[in-house]
Amino acid sequence: MSYFVYILRCSDNTLYTGITTDLERRLGEHNGSPKGAKYTRNRRPVKIVYSEPCKDKSAASKREYAIKQLTKREKEAMLK
Repeated sequence: MSYFVYILRCSDNTLYTGITTDLERRLGEHNGSPKGAKYTRNRRPVKIVYSEPCKDKSAASKREYAIKQLTKREKEAMLK
């Protein structure tokens, strides 16, 4: 099973970072399901602006943590 780290851009221009095994399913959950993150529920619609594959859940979690430590400016630079 492959994992992905992803960044969403919310309707208020904030960024949300997460991990998943299925990007399309997870995007659907964020945009229209109670399974979406509490953070994104009031900031819909969201769109995926970045994703990267990881070899396993542990690697994905570590990469997610590293991205979450970045400032918004640093994340925006990463997206370019």
